[in-house]
Amino acid sequence: MLVNDKHLTTIWYEKKTDKVKIIDQRLIPFELKIIELNTVDEVCFAIKEMQVRGAPLIGVTAAYGMYIASKENANLDFLQEVSKRINATRPTAVNLSWALNEVMTKITDLKEDQTSAKILEIANQIRQDDIDNCKKIGEYGCELIKKIYALKNKPVNILTHCNAGWLATVDWGTALAPVFVANKNNIPVHVWVDETRPRNQGFSLTAWELINENIPNSLIVDNVGGHLMQHNKIDICITGTDRTASNGDVCNKIGTYLKALAAYDNNIPFYVSAPISSIDFNIENGVMDIPIEERDSEEVSHISGLDENNKLKKIKIVPEGSSCTNFAFDVTPAKYITKLITEKGIVDANYQSISSLK
Repeated sequence: MLVNDKHLTTIWYEKKTDKVKIIDQRLIPFELKIIELNTVDEVCFAIKEMQVRGAPLIGVTAAYGMYIASKENANLDFLQEVSKRINATRPTAVNLSWALNEVMTKITDLKEDQTSAKILEIANQIRQDDIDNCKKIGEYGCELIKKIYALKNKPVNILTHCNAGWLATVDWGTALAPVFVANKNNIPVHVWVDETRPRNQGFSLTAWELINENIPNSLIVDNVGGHLMQHNKIDICITGTDRTASNGDVCNKIGTYLKALAAYDNNIPFYVSAPISSIDFNIENGVMDIPIEERDSEEVSHISGLDENNKLKKIKIVPEGSSCTNFAFDVTPAKYITKLITEKGIVDANYQSISSLK
């Protein structure tokens, strides 16, 4: 996707320097900073502290993390321990364990002098597959937007939550991929952008992406969605997912469940863009069994922004002595999901349809 009219991805391997590079997403929208990942410690920090975020991107980063580890030591036991360490950084996004498993299962029988090159090959392939799969999700989802536009013949109003654009993947994104494809096909759209507290990924990331692509959008606080739906200002909701259970329950950024309830009450279609790598075929009940990450309470008690001198600053917004709780995700039961948009097509949010994707 575009940044200042130039194509950029979130993570890439630079063959000339043998370096893995990422965008430090903590600084967007105020600064675009590209950094190198040189050690396993840096990879773990990048995932845990959200220099990279979004389930697909976390998985790709983990795969490159294994390559970085293998350059230090290609012993299988060492790499297994590194895999466990990286996997512990974020408990909810299933792409993390999926990507690590992809690496470990494919290097088990290799000689040590073959291992590092093989892991790099796997990581590069996971990266390319993510780009290709997100593009396909965009094309399938665009058809939904196109049908709505054909019926109303005016811009399609889309509500999204959190950031599931290209910054959450390598390129294109998941929930925003249909929006980007529709825009490139001259289908007029307008996006309602949830702030997505506590980290404000909607305001800081989604809006930044849409502005760079010249897509009309309006920023709203999280609790406005229901009001907009009641007054026919939203045609379709599309979100991403960090982990989808085999029964169709969807785990996404906290607040997604409430949007789905409002959409259901107002007969507005609620779609979830779900790469197959984000589906956990081993979990049958998402509400009961998907682990929910609880993050540092400071994300709730403090907020970052530019001060009067245009400097990035963190400030406290709660009373002294306040106790804050920070659940990062919630689970939307399958009955509130209209359908899932995958790289293999649009399917029902139920066990039978999801099983066919294996």
